[in-house]
Amino acid sequence: MMELRRSKERGHANLGWLDSYHSFSFAHYHDPKHMGFGPLRVINDDKIQAGAGFGTHGHKDMEIITYVLEGELEHKDSMGNGSVLRPGDVQRMSAGTGVMHSEFNHSQQVTTHLLQIWIIPDQAGVTPGYQEKHFTNAEKEGRLCLLASKTGQDGSISIHQNAKLYAGLFHAEQQAELNIAPGRLAYVHVVKGTISLNDQVLSGGDALKLSDEQVLRIQHGDHAEVLVFDLPGFE
Repeated sequence: MMELRRSKERGHANLGWLDSYHSFSFAHYHDPKHMGFGPLRVINDDKIQAGAGFGTHGHKDMEIITYVLEGELEHKDSMGNGSVLRPGDVQRMSAGTGVMHSEFNHSQQVTTHLLQIWIIPDQAGVTPGYQEKHFTNAEKEGRLCLLASKTGQDGSISIHQNAKLYAGLFHAEQQAELNIAPGRLAYVHVVKGTISLNDQVLSGGDALKLSDEQVLRIQHGDHAEVLVFDLPGFE
């Protein structure tokens, strides 16, 4: 089964300093039909104005992945980590028993654009942890590059969930396939451009849910960037 959701159907909040689109219920946006997909709980498409950001706040028992698209994001947390994330950087913060952090646009001139992703962990109460890694466009060009996995395989960052996150850049004749194991789910978020997914044409901000499907076919991209999640099925 496939379910297509267009960008304009997402939740939206514009706070002035923050312009955010929510793929799933978040904050003041609540839709019982879109509470998550498997353990994937949040995809927020955030644009943060220059010099603005999220003050210190807490999280618990969540795998939080940040994927920077444009600009610079300054991160600080109670584990002692501090860094500036730039396009191509992927950050994982395991909140576990509890962590405090802040996120600000590091620039005083340009907007920072990012995706923040929350994945429910497969166990509660883990020791908080942090990891970040840069992935080049060349690693993602015309293929699905593994960004995150349970075991940190193939140079990916590690997460506390039996899930995999891929990113790919596709244009013209470039194509890829992802086999979906029985009982697994797949979720695709189109970051930009247009792309054909199992013969469905999607554009930036659109998403496709797949359940009881054997394969995901990615082709006919027009300067497209996609994130693909391979997820455990519903219990």
